[in-house]
Amino acid sequence: MSPTSIAGLLTSPDAPTYEWLWQHYQWLHTHPELSLKEEHTADYIADVLSQFDCEVTRGIGGHGMVAVFRNGEGPTALMRADFDALPVAEETGVAFASENPGVMHACGHDVHVTALLGACKLIDAFRERWSGTFIALFQPAEEITRGASMMVEDGLGSRIPKPDVCFGQHILPGPAGTVYTMPGPAAAACDTLTITIHGRSSHGSMPHLGIDPTIVAAHIILRLQSIVGREVYPGEFAVITVGKLRAGTRNNIVPETAELVLNTRFYDEEVRDHCYRSIERVVKAECEASACPAEPEIVYSAHGELTDNSSEVFNTIRPVFDAAFGENSVDATPWTASDDFSEIPRSFGAPYVYWTVGMTPREVWEADPDAAPSNHQSTFLPDPEPTLQTTWKAAALAPLSYLAK
Repeated sequence: MSPTSIAGLLTSPDAPTYEWLWQHYQWLHTHPELSLKEEHTADYIADVLSQFDCEVTRGIGGHGMVAVFRNGEGPTALMRADFDALPVAEETGVAFASENPGVMHACGHDVHVTALLGACKLIDAFRERWSGTFIALFQPAEEITRGASMMVEDGLGSRIPKPDVCFGQHILPGPAGTVYTMPGPAAAACDTLTITIHGRSSHGSMPHLGIDPTIVAAHIILRLQSIVGREVYPGEFAVITVGKLRAGTRNNIVPETAELVLNTRFYDEEVRDHCYRSIERVVKAECEASACPAEPEIVYSAHGELTDNSSEVFNTIRPVFDAAFGENSVDATPWTASDDFSEIPRSFGAPYVYWTVGMTPREVWEADPDAAPSNHQSTFLPDPEPTLQTTWKAAALAPLSYLAK
């Protein structure tokens, strides 16, 4: 089918109405749950899926689940949505704000789930227009970059047909209803580095008897900033953020240890490897210079793979997006944030595309883009109608680009 014909499938009377989307989005936004604790959200998703003709498998990697829609011979396409929330106290002031104190859908996962459920509704209802297999995958624990790997390690590959192509999406600040796509690196790889510095404790009035790990930590923090600024080629991308510094219990005690927790982001493995060698060099050298009594400990965790979009898949879905969204289908630039989505297609050796969708009310964006609430902020709230309408359509169109007949 031509891109225009595929886009035309969205006009089916079986397509979800805005009222249908709003009902589910409102419930999800009001009932957020933290990573690894998404039990009630999973129940809600499963209840909606029970209305469709599909095979639902629950409990994959915790609260993860898949819905398999089979419809004869043809390719297999997978679309993923994440559904965990964040430890953020909501300050949007809306009537449907979080009822779970200190927990909020501040990253749009409520929209992602609603969109995928909308795609399921359409794809389930008009099977005469497509053939093959559609897989809707609902992933927990994305915010701690564990959900995708947990599902893979729990046997995802043996529970669903092998997908030929995979898709994922995410909302972010930008004019609501704008779809951003690109081939190549689309979201950064990331890691967490936890560094423990060993000093020697002493009374605060006698610092000469101790070795102060807070001073060592301060030197390390300053020197780490020079790695990106002076060792990485200016045309390359790298971020080294010291997000946490913890040391001591009292103001009159030189502490025994200090802990730094770093967040790193890269698009290129060679740049990453160079930065990690430099981080370890700096940490060890500063500890040696201060005569620390033990070697520093550096632990790597929370790894997120690079999201590297397939050019072939991009070239297949982009004309369909252009036909459906017109001037609101635009080129993306690489996103400096990270997502563990790509671990799912990587586990199958399947190509994929991950795109983003703008969610900011257009009048806010046009007045001052820098003032628009961003992901993980307590005031993050999408402009509901254009965001929900665009995300469900994109979630349906990408797999239909391969399944439509």
